[in-house]
Amino acid sequence: MTFDTTKELTLENDRARLTPLTIEHKELLLPFAIHEPELWTYSLISAADEAKMDHYLRIAMQKKEEGDSYPFLVWDKKFEAVAGTTRFYDIQRHHNTLQLGYTWYGSKFQGTGLNKNCKYLLLKYAFETLEVERVEFRADANNQRSIAAMKSIGCIEEGILRNHCQGSDGRRDSIILSIIASEWPEVQKRLEDRIA
Repeated sequence: MTFDTTKELTLENDRARLTPLTIEHKELLLPFAIHEPELWTYSLISAADEAKMDHYLRIAMQKKEEGDSYPFLVWDKKFEAVAGTTRFYDIQRHHNTLQLGYTWYGSKFQGTGLNKNCKYLLLKYAFETLEVERVEFRADANNQRSIAAMKSIGCIEEGILRNHCQGSDGRRDSIILSIIASEWPEVQKRLEDRIA
């Protein structure tokens, strides 16, 4: 896999536009941090106030600079508004794998079909342009909404990493799900049917 995280990358369809996240996007994201702190209940890195949003963005930019991640700002074309963020991360070029996560949307964008459009764009790029062998997803094992969303797009549950990492409320168990390259055609058709 060749993935140059220093290059500008925009992914777009009729519903969503994903553009490179920058520090300058703080002002666009700050209303979510101030008015919707519950968005980070299950997040490993909370952005639930201005200082935490600063920290969240600095970490995202640092990981991008290191070549580990590629974070995106999500623009919802239906609502003509910034909806949240998502990213490729844990980019493992030697193993030809990456993870997809750090995804959050403001409450008015949840359940509207935006997430399926974003996942379609990201997975299509991962499997067809980067030609990865595997895309992994992780979540707090208690985050039922996120787990249901991942399974609805075709992710296969692999198991639980017990007491895996430090969460917002102490240690957390993490659920692992994935899509592998041979499954992408079926997942692609499912997503295309749902976003049509």
